[in-house]
Amino acid sequence: MPEQKETRRASRYDAVIATLVGLCALCVSAYTAYVQRQQVRAAVWPILEFDSSNAPIHFTLANKGVGPAIIRHVILKVDAQPVRNWKEALEKILGPGEHLGSESDMSGHVFAAGESMDVFTPRDAENNPLNFDKSNPLWVKLNKDRGRVTVEICYCSTLDECWTLRAGGLTPSTTTETSRCPTPSATTFQQ
Repeated sequence: MPEQKETRRASRYDAVIATLVGLCALCVSAYTAYVQRQQVRAAVWPILEFDSSNAPIHFTLANKGVGPAIIRHVILKVDAQPVRNWKEALEKILGPGEHLGSESDMSGHVFAAGESMDVFTPRDAENNPLNFDKSNPLWVKLNKDRGRVTVEICYCSTLDECWTLRAGGLTPSTTTETSRCPTPSATTFQQ
């Protein structure tokens, strides 16, 4: 009988050890999956930047991250009031009238890593970009008031992780993580 007791005791120890080894293997596997997920997230992380310049006057959107940025929702504001397109934005800045400019669509665009695009360039009566010229009243006005333009851009990575960029104006830009982008509404920018 003592041999049977020792055999049972050894079997219990074997079972406990096998269970502990299995549990450790499961923990290592879960941690490895977590680390791999973090590496994949870092490999596709987009970082959008919105900026304006005065030589010539233009507004730029760029992806400074390492992965593509899928633009899902854009709100453009002048003096904190949403506008639906660049024409409305120029009318708020310059007043009513015919205002020329060249534009590129932001909404629905997929920005590759490192891609930069002039999203709007105002133009003079001869359809030329407004180059640095302090004697040109249109350049002076737009250079002074381009700080009134701000954006909220909700964009996502290829892993469907989303962020909202708030930029432009005189305050530093901020990017915050969000669970999902808002659906289009009356304040959604149309270009």
